[in-house]
Amino acid sequence: MWANESVFYQIFPLGLCGAPYENDGKPEHRLLHVLDFIPHLKKLGINAIYFSPLFESDTHGYNTRDYNRIDVRLGDNNDMKKVCETLHKEGFHIILDGVFNHVGRGFAQFQDVIKNREASPYKDWFYISFDGNSNYNDGLWYEGWEGNYDLVKLNLKNPEVQNHLMNAVHNWIQDYDIDGLRLDVAYMVDPDFLRRLRHDTANWKEDFFLVGETLFGDYNRIMNDEMCHSVTNYECYKGIHSSFNSHNMFEINHSLMRQFGPDQWCLYRGKHLFSFVDNHDVSRIISTIENVKQVPLAYLFIFTMPGIPIVYYGSEWGEPGDKRDGDPALRPYFPEPEWNGLTDLIQRLAEIFKQEKALQYGTFRSVALTNQACAYARELDGDKIIVCINESSVNQTLNFNEGNEAVNLLTGKEFSLSNGITLQPYQGVILKA
Repeated sequence: MWANESVFYQIFPLGLCGAPYENDGKPEHRLLHVLDFIPHLKKLGINAIYFSPLFESDTHGYNTRDYNRIDVRLGDNNDMKKVCETLHKEGFHIILDGVFNHVGRGFAQFQDVIKNREASPYKDWFYISFDGNSNYNDGLWYEGWEGNYDLVKLNLKNPEVQNHLMNAVHNWIQDYDIDGLRLDVAYMVDPDFLRRLRHDTANWKEDFFLVGETLFGDYNRIMNDEMCHSVTNYECYKGIHSSFNSHNMFEINHSLMRQFGPDQWCLYRGKHLFSFVDNHDVSRIISTIENVKQVPLAYLFIFTMPGIPIVYYGSEWGEPGDKRDGDPALRPYFPEPEWNGLTDLIQRLAEIFKQEKALQYGTFRSVALTNQACAYARELDGDKIIVCINESSVNQTLNFNEGNEAVNLLTGKEFSLSNGITLQPYQGVILKA
């Protein structure tokens, strides 16, 4: 599938395009600002875009009002068509955020329930009790996502709700020719709905890609031949920055071996999870890792471990952002992109990932491991790549024998693989035998 060979870039449109947090109802064609970033994205080596929510919502995008209308703060449906047509012509695939677990209080069918109560034809679209109340004093109780009453949980077992959502997705494919969906809180979405979504979208468009947001548990529960093709790899996201901050490479190595290693019991071998160092819900990587010299090594991990690398807008030049300052701090407006040494590295990593099938589809095994350094191999059809990382401030020697000469794909420098390798402080190499 095309997604397995792509480098993704996540854009939070309401943030990048400078929309106000509250939906003020004032039409502004802000979404076209995305087009200003195309030269930057092409130079960076991106070939797939994931758009966080951009349909009409109450505030942050995840409290949807209308699945068929682009948020008025971003523009209109014609703006979306122009953006998608332009991106496709420039060689990008496009996936959108499918927020199907819940809607906003401004969702028309929910407002009808508030107004007409038991007489509403939509009362079974939600989980409603007319004997209770909410913290909005609606005179009725309803289930909100994890107790958040601004996010009204949908009854995805209701065929009318399913049809409403599936019609919206069909319209997105018809109108914008989208190539896939990222499914918000997929771990909470009704499994039968996920099965229908996989079945119907595959019929509507060949190689339509579904990636589910998962935070914990066995990812195979929703990443399988009937539901999602991929999921977000939060286990390795956590393992990467935690390993750096605790100077313990055993942690990330354990996760990688548990997920992708050569043993038969490994959970996700041969599957392609989303590999990331940050996103719109967590602190940016440069605000997470205590030693900023290790940030380039975090990106080295996500571009060389099994999975699909995805970069969050702005983090490629080291934009800070702390979750403790609230979600808007993680989703800022940028009038134009920046470029620096970190961006240079990510550009090179993207180029290498797209060129090397062993990084896209190869097996994984641990080659050498100490507290402060590690080496692992990716192999496919006789091609072998050895990735070596030193997270520390001093030289580290890794002892292994993986053959004769190799070249560092990052620099073109030649190495011998017969007597291990000594890495300089904060050095990472990608050695092709």
